[in-house]
Amino acid sequence: MNIHQEATSMRVSGMIFPRRRIGWLGLILLVGLGLGRAASAAVQVTGVPGSPSATTTIPGHQLPPPAPTFGGVIKDGALQSKPWWPPAVVPPKGAPNVLLIMTDDAGFGVPSTFGGVIPTPTMDRIANEGLRYNRMFSTSLCSPTRAALITGRNHHSVGFGVISEQSTGFPGYNSIIGADNATIGRILLDNGYNTSWFGKDHNTPAFQASQSGPFTQWPTGMGFEYFYGFVGGDANQWEPNLFRNTTQIYPFLGTEPGTWNLITGMADEAIDWATRMHQSDPYKPIFIKYAPGATHAPHHPT
Repeated sequence: MNIHQEATSMRVSGMIFPRRRIGWLGLILLVGLGLGRAASAAVQVTGVPGSPSATTTIPGHQLPPPAPTFGGVIKDGALQSKPWWPPAVVPPKGAPNVLLIMTDDAGFGVPSTFGGVIPTPTMDRIANEGLRYNRMFSTSLCSPTRAALITGRNHHSVGFGVISEQSTGFPGYNSIIGADNATIGRILLDNGYNTSWFGKDHNTPAFQASQSGPFTQWPTGMGFEYFYGFVGGDANQWEPNLFRNTTQIYPFLGTEPGTWNLITGMADEAIDWATRMHQSDPYKPIFIKYAPGATHAPHHPT
């Protein structure tokens, strides 16, 4: 992936989840939601060391971070002993919320944000407050582009020389992201983020995409704590093969035909998840990978 920066402003503001527009974004966008300058690499410790409320950032030399040395005292008697809790790992102060949006089969020049004919006013507004990138390379295939995006590595290095349904038993083409190739979800999770994946998952091997697992190559096994979406290249947007984490769900059952659609369903779920996370801990940043499938065949828009 090779990107050239057009704008100079580093400010990005507003957490925007347009319920009926978010599925139409014709570009790949990484948006930092929530302001703050880049945090210092120095370790930041809060609270009384050894107390259950103590927290710490990590220097990032090793993930997951090594377990800290026990700092309490153990004697024969409980009254002579002193408990010690390891500090919870948290992101640096000012760490942003992150929303990563990726759409299918919608080229760089499609949205109005980059001069295209499809109106995308929400993306125009965000771009005007932040950054636009005017060069973008993909692998021209679905699974490989996604694998490269979430790992930051060449797609052959992470098993995705082809789409998952065409995988072969050769290195670089087996559709398996190795444990030594951490995803952005895993990296942020180990740094104290809440992480999630909504929408299309085309990076689970086809031979593991069932209720019997294994689930190590599903989003929940690759560092994304919460998954709401479909597995595979495409899906009926009115009655999708839909999963919450690893359990198949059918939210469209019992509804009038044409009244439930995955695009609006995904937006509702993402808003709900983000709300619940920040209700529980307003200061804990979140990461959302948002991958709608409406611009891909079978083309079932709302």
